[in-house]
Amino acid sequence: MTDEDPAYFLYHSIGLYPGKAREMAAALAEFSEAWGAIDDAQWPKVLAARARFLELWRVLIDAPEGSLTSAENVTTALFSVLGGLPPTYLRGKKVLIAADCFPSLHFLLNGMQERLGYRLETVPVRQGDFWVRDEDMIAAWDESVGLALLTLVTSTSSHRCDIDALLAHGRAMGSVVGVDLTQGIGIIPFSVEKTPVDFVVSTTLKWLCGTPGAGIVQMRPDLIGEVRPELRGWFSQDDPFQWDLDGFDYAPDARRFEHGTPSVLACVGSVPALEWHARQEGLLAQNRALTVAVIDGARELGLTLATPVDEARRGGSVMLQLPAEADPAAIVNGLRDRRVHVDARGRVLRVSPGAVTELRHVERLFEGLRAML
Repeated sequence: MTDEDPAYFLYHSIGLYPGKAREMAAALAEFSEAWGAIDDAQWPKVLAARARFLELWRVLIDAPEGSLTSAENVTTALFSVLGGLPPTYLRGKKVLIAADCFPSLHFLLNGMQERLGYRLETVPVRQGDFWVRDEDMIAAWDESVGLALLTLVTSTSSHRCDIDALLAHGRAMGSVVGVDLTQGIGIIPFSVEKTPVDFVVSTTLKWLCGTPGAGIVQMRPDLIGEVRPELRGWFSQDDPFQWDLDGFDYAPDARRFEHGTPSVLACVGSVPALEWHARQEGLLAQNRALTVAVIDGARELGLTLATPVDEARRGGSVMLQLPAEADPAAIVNGLRDRRVHVDARGRVLRVSPGAVTELRHVERLFEGLRAML
């Protein structure tokens, strides 16, 4: 029955896996027991749980030891990078980003350009397109670009950039190259060993099915030593319990990107999801079979694809442009009434099948769309 079998297509937003609520509740209950105990063992226990989170992330993206730590979200992670790079990397130069980036990162870059002395250049989406073309990024990318922030997979079109070609060009231009992994990681494999960008930022939401507040920042080890984040605090040190007011010194590794008390609870709540993900095989194959079904259904209904057809240039989502006369909110609400969960950005309907999605759910999605359109 529909009421007992919801169709979930929101892996671009939150992400679910079988047993998520139960496993997350158990992890948070264990945290509560430790944090509420009348003893002095709280910090060793919860920091050990956070260390498990960091190790799972390190293995996930093949990162060197000591090159990764947690952050509240991708925006604070990027702020720590920007505020820590030596001035020579940015002052008097350009920072390059695509117009289909995650808006929060653009807000930050735009707001910091005057103080840090760079000029933000945003590569536009061509008229009639749904994503920024890689060739347009390269055309705008010259030796004046001090830093380029790439989006592995976009949140509005599921466009997957040619990261290897863009990184090679960035190296030739002498730029620092960072990547926002958020919409791709967990469904699109990524390795910093195979794709040695300068830094990455991400979250444990979406395809990784974790909790809000559990972001990460990772940087190549030989660059970490040059970075002195202005957002700093007691956890930025090698020994957080070194409280000499005149004796502050940054930790020698990625811990220097930390600042005040870390968001341990979010990390603890995300460990079950990361452990579940590490055990899985075939997630991408399942997704590819379902996204082909979504693309076929969209063509039969005459909907415009707002996503690349080429599998190599696509993330795990399929975006569909609704007709001009359609009311996106009414479509999303009508599908929800049929226990089909999607969302929309403007006229673009976002459809992301994942671990709990089956072919019958795709069929129900298009039954609902046919009825309403």
